[in-house]
Amino acid sequence: MTAAFGLRTRLVIAFLLVASVSAVTTAALTYREARSAVLVRAQDTAVVSFREEVERFVPGLPMDPDSLQSYLYDIAARAKPHPWIVFAEYGSVRASSGDRPVSGVVTAELRRTALTSPRGSFERVVKDGKAYLTIGMPVMTRVIAGGGAVPSGLVLFAVMPMTNEEVDIDALVTAARDGALPGLAVALVPALLAARSVLRPVRELRRAAHSMGGGRLDTRIPIHGRDEMADLARTFNESAARLERSVEELRDAGARARRFASDVSHELRTPLAGMLAVTDVVDEDAGTLTPDTARAVRLISAETGKLAALVEDLMEISRFDARAVELTTDEVDAAEAVRSTLSGRQWLGRVRTELPDGFRIRLDPRRYDVIVANLVGNALRHGAEPVTVRLSARGGALITEVHDGGPGIAPDVLPHIFDRFYKADAARSRSSGSGLGLAITEENVRLHGGTVRAENAPGGGALFTVELPFDGPGSGSGAPDGPSLAHGGPGQADSGGRTEATG
Repeated sequence: MTAAFGLRTRLVIAFLLVASVSAVTTAALTYREARSAVLVRAQDTAVVSFREEVERFVPGLPMDPDSLQSYLYDIAARAKPHPWIVFAEYGSVRASSGDRPVSGVVTAELRRTALTSPRGSFERVVKDGKAYLTIGMPVMTRVIAGGGAVPSGLVLFAVMPMTNEEVDIDALVTAARDGALPGLAVALVPALLAARSVLRPVRELRRAAHSMGGGRLDTRIPIHGRDEMADLARTFNESAARLERSVEELRDAGARARRFASDVSHELRTPLAGMLAVTDVVDEDAGTLTPDTARAVRLISAETGKLAALVEDLMEISRFDARAVELTTDEVDAAEAVRSTLSGRQWLGRVRTELPDGFRIRLDPRRYDVIVANLVGNALRHGAEPVTVRLSARGGALITEVHDGGPGIAPDVLPHIFDRFYKADAARSRSSGSGLGLAITEENVRLHGGTVRAENAPGGGALFTVELPFDGPGSGSGAPDGPSLAHGGPGQADSGGRTEATG
């Protein structure tokens, strides 16, 4: 239930519940005491008055019914605080001051007590939904030796309807009820004020947390007073300050690292260009050299090429980190773009293709070439042939799948397959991969507003699936809904053909 109401509502409800319980408890106690006072006062007045009247008329009481009834009228005429109906019982003799018989109100217990107790007795009785005060007084006669008196056997009973007391009690109940609702309405005002005072720092905390979530780490909460909410605000501000310092340090460190990699890569490009030109010339003359010298020359040439590729990858990653990469889009035929990529790298004879025509999409051709080349090159190096490239359309997206016939990707490798510089086998640190190819692939896919994922297919092998939306960033041209071709198995991927990810 609490989940359905806000904190303000719960606070107001709790405040009103406390006020209601307090009001009801106070009203109940007041009602009980007032009711008791009303009844006791009426009861005491009636008992004392009846006893005095009985004692005054007892000495001259006759025993015949007619004379007895006359005396009962006289006693009833002096009734306090309300009119009584008085009747007498003496053996089989019955006499009453009223026309209405009320002897049924008197209980057997009161009759027994009235016969045996010189002071008499009384009871409050409810009969037919009406309350009565019944009083029984024995008539004491014949003084005996020692100054005492004995019951004569004659008992007088007084029955007083307590209608007025019931009216007074009902008025108390009505007053308590009528006063409770305005009291709750009045209690609502301090409840709202209390809820506001409690919720104000909570709202400030929420706004501050939302602001920090949006990147404004300099957000702070004003501190008011010295209560628990002030302590909470103070703790939040201290935590926010520490977080801001930590994030600033991380940003500075990241910026320095990116700047360092970019600067180093940039500075290496010029000497590497010269080294590559020299190694190309030396490679041409390697056949005229001694075998040992030729092997050394070819090794230097290969390592120089790897270093040049690593520098280019580092430059590309630096541009992604600096948010300096932009798409240069054009409408292309996806199947033709894949064939061009495979042909330019002389992979057409090694890679199977399932490339239906008609998938036209707006994207950056150069970056799509990098995506396909990195995935296919990774499959050829770290998976096993046959390697298959498939195109299909599904759900408004162009699906590019690269599936190899290798053993697949180890489960512990899958979560890290697109991490930078990640290599599945630490012992293969001298492999041809730099560990950046798949990271660059992921960045290029993300730049197009798409997704890339790696998985192991049920039939074996690794499968990389790239989804590029026809209407995503860099896309705009529609494409026909081609058949969704069957997925192959997940393939092993190296980061762009350079990060080793072996199954």
